[in-house]
Amino acid sequence: MTTPIKPQLSTFGDSFTSPEKYSSKSNVLGATDTAGEIKDSKLNVASPADAIEFTKFEESAKNFILSRLGFPVVRVELTPYQLKSAIDEATSKFAYHAPLWTKQMAVMKITAGTNIYELPAHILNNLEYVVYKKSLLSIQAQAGTLEFDFFIKYFQDNFLFNDFAVGDFLLLQQHLEQIRKVLGQEGTWDIVNNKYLQLYPVPQMADDLILEYRAVDSDTIHPEYRNWIHKYALAISKGILGEVRGKYSTLPSPGGGATLNGATLIQQCTEEKKQLEESLFTEMEEPPAFTMF
Repeated sequence: MTTPIKPQLSTFGDSFTSPEKYSSKSNVLGATDTAGEIKDSKLNVASPADAIEFTKFEESAKNFILSRLGFPVVRVELTPYQLKSAIDEATSKFAYHAPLWTKQMAVMKITAGTNIYELPAHILNNLEYVVYKKSLLSIQAQAGTLEFDFFIKYFQDNFLFNDFAVGDFLLLQQHLEQIRKVLGQEGTWDIVNNKYLQLYPVPQMADDLILEYRAVDSDTIHPEYRNWIHKYALAISKGILGEVRGKYSTLPSPGGGATLNGATLIQQCTEEKKQLEESLFTEMEEPPAFTMF
């Protein structure tokens, strides 16, 4: 394994982090901030000893949870850490299954003879595709190739291919793409330790590399999906509150005692999480893509 290097950002930049937010404008790892208020590095890392601070996005979710649980009319026995952990879990769940509209693009420079590159978490966590080859930004086939001949013959309409539909032409292009993958020099990739991008075969020349990944921007998130995060965080909070109230079935009081609803809250938590996960998997997340090479 070669020594990993910290790649430089191409002039095309990163759609999820504007250039002015990089401590070093050309270093992919130099991002000091990313779009929106959802920060991967800050999810699920808080502890009860920390001074819990809520972003504007998290504050909205916290208020939604408390109001749905009856606050301020009813006392809600949840600490700031418990609320933060519920919001973090809901946000992480949604981000992992983020829909297609959350697609982001970044372009970095690769070096000849080096195939291990260190990348930031916001890119690696939902990395979908990596492209590097000589004609990175061009799809025009070169004269004399099979693709060029088929392309010209098809669009010249010289009847070489009678009843040759657009779907047939698409299948032809997909087949040629498979052949290039198997026999050509277009590279493929792996993720190592969720920190490094490994390219193979080893690049033979300096070039640009396109990274396609998904990341949720809380500034542009669809209201329906924002509401999904709120509801899922509420369901988790009900489970936590149910465990708290379930320690005692009743509380003594001058009026004869108060009955707690711990068991009911736990049941609601299980049912609501199941319903929300089903809607996430079937209505928001795209179906898995199958590729054969």
